[in-house]
Amino acid sequence: MKNSIKNIEAIVIGGSAGSFPIICAILEALPHDFNIPILLSLHRLKNIRHGFKEALSIKSKNKVLEPSDKHKIKQNEILLAPSNYHMYIELNKSISLSTEEVINNSRPSIDLTFDSASYVYKSKLLAILLSGANKDGALGMYNAHKRGSYTIVQDPLDCTIDTMTKSALSLTEVNEILNVNEIKQLILSLYKGK
Repeated sequence: MKNSIKNIEAIVIGGSAGSFPIICAILEALPHDFNIPILLSLHRLKNIRHGFKEALSIKSKNKVLEPSDKHKIKQNEILLAPSNYHMYIELNKSISLSTEEVINNSRPSIDLTFDSASYVYKSKLLAILLSGANKDGALGMYNAHKRGSYTIVQDPLDCTIDTMTKSALSLTEVNEILNVNEIKQLILSLYKGK
């Protein structure tokens, strides 16, 4: 299966330490009618339930939601994995939330979100891994690339903490290694407009 940036139906972004300002910059740049769903699996403090989604919402022209279990993914949504929940994408393109054990010291696990999203969307998924301090996301990126998803890792030289991106790059070949501005421009290039 050939990895291609064409016909993308969903974007999944994973990140940890150092990724928050990048996500803010991406969301701020998106037009209000950006019609590809964006699924965010971001490490955050599990005991702080409020503030993270609200901070992202301030930057975004589009609504940022923490989905409930069985939420159906819609075209123009930005879905943020709730604090202390793994976020899976189901075959019917709905969200499944889980409190099963932590993976790589993390819940949500970027690996699980990438893996389930690529299983559903395959070559119609854009998977992006950003700055972070552990190896979460590396195996998910490997599986996504193997299934034909278009895979991007933030350039380790551009990261606040490069452990996550270097782990992914040591495990798999990706389509592109880009800096923050290049990632933002690539996402904007997918905008179809009305």
